[in-house]
Amino acid sequence: MVSELLTAIALVIVIEGLLPAISPAAYRKAAAQLSALPDKSIRYTGLGLMVVGALLLHLVH
Repeated sequence: MVSELLTAIALVIVIEGLLPAISPAAYRKAAAQLSALPDKSIRYTGLGLMVVGALLLHLVH
């Protein structure tokens, strides 16, 4: 159980590091655009991604 959790966290870190490693300029532009969005939009996007992730996790297991 702990090993699977650490594996999942490691994969998230790897995936999060892809864009800044491949294209720092695109990452900077995306971060600037994100900072311009209202909190409500960011919150709903985060909640939506959490639901999609939970559904995907449910389907896999």
